[in-house]
Amino acid sequence: MPLQLIPEVLCRYRNVWNIDLRFRPAYLGGVIHLSGNKPPATVPNKALYMTSDLERLARYCSVPVCFPANPFEAMFEKGSLNAMRFLTAVSEKEKVGDSLVEKVSRELWKRIWSTDQDITEPASLSEAGLNAGFSASDVEELLKLAKSQQIKDKLKQTTAEVMEHKAFGLPLVVCHVDGKTEVFFGSDRFELMAYCIGEKWLGPQPDKPTAKM
Repeated sequence: MPLQLIPEVLCRYRNVWNIDLRFRPAYLGGVIHLSGNKPPATVPNKALYMTSDLERLARYCSVPVCFPANPFEAMFEKGSLNAMRFLTAVSEKEKVGDSLVEKVSRELWKRIWSTDQDITEPASLSEAGLNAGFSASDVEELLKLAKSQQIKDKLKQTTAEVMEHKAFGLPLVVCHVDGKTEVFFGSDRFELMAYCIGEKWLGPQPDKPTAKM
């Protein structure tokens, strides 16, 4: 499941539900390895199903999504480590809030899952940072910071924290309600999530409720 869909829909609910939405970068490859999971696309029948299901889900959520021309190369050979280190550097620089992390995340999502562009090369990360509103000098600083041991260790830490919630994939949505933690995985968990946090699910486009639920 493209990582883009769940965060995009959650962002639409930021001003609909009574929530404080925060983004925290974590490394998918690390989660897969530490949990002992296997990417679903490595199972032929699942890969075929995911392709057709993605098309339906993208239409339903009104999010422009398409698989990269070479999904195996994009997801398994190149991966997301460089992108997550870059995002971690953005998070470290931002300090308060995560609006910039969200903007850069969205740029990276679009690059790999909408326009089939690389998210591992410095030039691609630079463009994502510039599109998100950073200056050229800020982007240069972020690229340098992303290579530091400080950021590498920070990403390992946040990935380890995700594993404390028994993660087996990403994105993982962690809800804190009345002192209790609820964890959700998958694009079919929004309605249950709403129930658990005392809100109402209005479909993937809350400003345009669908007639067929």
